[in-house]
Amino acid sequence: MKRYGSVIRVRPEKLAEYKRLHAAVWPKVLAMIGQCHIRNYSIYHKDGYLFAYFEYHGSDFAADSAKMAADPITQQWWALCEPCQDPLPTRAPGEWWATMDEVFHVD
Repeated sequence: MKRYGSVIRVRPEKLAEYKRLHAAVWPKVLAMIGQCHIRNYSIYHKDGYLFAYFEYHGSDFAADSAKMAADPITQQWWALCEPCQDPLPTRAPGEWWATMDEVFHVD
């Protein structure tokens, strides 16, 4: 299992919409997240930033990420969510949410 953290800004005028969307995530989107071996997925908000945390339980994160990105229902979901988001200029090429480095963990 590998832990992932990522960050993105939320557009202030879109925060309520983003919260509304995530209060009722589509079941097929949730199913795809599970099919891609992602567990314990949370998104937090603070001061205009969204922080996402999840645990990956698969063996090929790139392949599972590509599977999710190719899913038509997930693409529709992202099309609703992306206008709410403002990616960080320091994100890596090809990223939407900027991947964070883990600096501490304890079980």
